[in-house]
Amino acid sequence: MKLVGQQIYLRLYKTSDAGELANLHTRNREFFQRVSPLLPEAFYTEEHQKIRIEQALKKTDEGQLYAFGIFLKATDKLIGDISLTQIARGDLQSCYTGFTLDKEYNAKGYTTEALQLIVDFAFRELKLHRIEAGAMPDNIASIRVLEKVGFKKEGIAKENLKINGKWTDHQVLAIINSLDV
Repeated sequence: MKLVGQQIYLRLYKTSDAGELANLHTRNREFFQRVSPLLPEAFYTEEHQKIRIEQALKKTDEGQLYAFGIFLKATDKLIGDISLTQIARGDLQSCYTGFTLDKEYNAKGYTTEALQLIVDFAFRELKLHRIEAGAMPDNIASIRVLEKVGFKKEGIAKENLKINGKWTDHQVLAIINSLDV
C-alpha cells in the first residue's frame, strides 16, 4: 500500500526496511527522545525493528494498526514514520495517530503532507469518524502540524504519558471526518 503526495509518499513497512528504520531511530535518538517514552537499547537494532514491523503487519491484517514509513519521492529515502493505532470500530470508529521525522528534514512541509495523506486514508478508505493525537504542550511544531491539517485542541490530558521517566501532560487534539454524515 502506497499513499502518494507532492514531495513524499507513505508506504506500509516491509521487513526489508528494518535496517533503514533502525538507522533512522539511531540517527535521531536524542532528537526523538525529548518527546518519547524511554526505549530499551535493543530498540535501535535491525533485529528489533524487524520484529516490530512483523507485529505491525499482523495488526494491519487484523485492521488494528497501519504503520507507514515516510519516504522522499525524489530519492526513496526513509525520513520518518506515521501511524494509525488503536483503531476502534463499532460505535467509536476512531483511532490515534503519531509521527516522527528525521531532524534533518524538519520545517520543509513533509510531516504536514504525510499527516494529510494519512487523514485522507483514514477517512476515505477506512471510513473512520475521528482521529486523535497528543503532543506535549511545549512541542509547538507538532501542534502546529496537527492544526494545519485541521486537528482542533480539545484539552490537556494530565500526566498522560511517561516521557524520559517522568509523567507528562499532553495537549489532546482531534479531527472529525466531515464526510461522515
